[in-house]
Amino acid sequence: MGRIVREGAARGPLIYRQTLWTRVCHWSWAVCLFFLLLSGFQIFNAHPKLYLGAESGFEYDNSIFEIGAREAADGARGFVRLGGAEIETTGYLGLSAAGPQAFPPALTIPSYYSLATGRIVHFLFAWALVVTLAIWLAASIWNGHLARDLVIGRRDLAALPRDIADHARLRFHHGRSYNVLQKCAYAGVLFAALPLMIVTGLCMSPGFNAVAPWLPDLFGGRQTARTLHFAVMVALLAFFLVHMLMILAAGPLNELRSILTGWYRIDPEQEGESK
Repeated sequence: MGRIVREGAARGPLIYRQTLWTRVCHWSWAVCLFFLLLSGFQIFNAHPKLYLGAESGFEYDNSIFEIGAREAADGARGFVRLGGAEIETTGYLGLSAAGPQAFPPALTIPSYYSLATGRIVHFLFAWALVVTLAIWLAASIWNGHLARDLVIGRRDLAALPRDIADHARLRFHHGRSYNVLQKCAYAGVLFAALPLMIVTGLCMSPGFNAVAPWLPDLFGGRQTARTLHFAVMVALLAFFLVHMLMILAAGPLNELRSILTGWYRIDPEQEGESK
């Protein structure tokens, strides 16, 4: 780490920023989360409502979130409801050209309705994600990536207001280390969101419930765990969209070169920190 190749002082040098382990795990996560998202939509279609507590069912009317369809005076209408607020989503969610279902076939794996296949795909990539996270954690401790790039220190916290202001103005600094907002975002995903998604997913596994029946109680019931699982998915999707926007704004070629080859071009004034 920290190797430098000079290519003109005005442009700044290239440094080796991302190790092979980091890059392989990054793309493995991307594949896993893609299949988890679309197979999760398939599973959600079987009962497109979310509850709090331990009880739910088709005869209950205590859901806090729902994607569905209902008949109206001028025909069927799709809708999304959160608490008491409801918006029409005909043609997109609840009711599309494929018929009345929460997520249309274009957003599910498989594209036809099959809860059994969706569950198989979901659990396969869930365990692949767990293994990838374990490999990444071990490699990051071993090569120093964890302590160097993800631990948030006092200097990072002191730089937080300036970093927020720079991002608001779309002023990006290309340095050897992650900035504090990157550290907060990546640490939040790797050490909070993904572990929470995995644990709440285990709460919904009948096989794991037989081994650890106490686990759903930690979240106030299986239905609360399911709701948290869905909420974390939405948060991760939002993170992905912001992540893509930041890559485009900060310089997509440099960012993609970093995660594909490991080499990253830093600003000339940042050269000192890479030595």
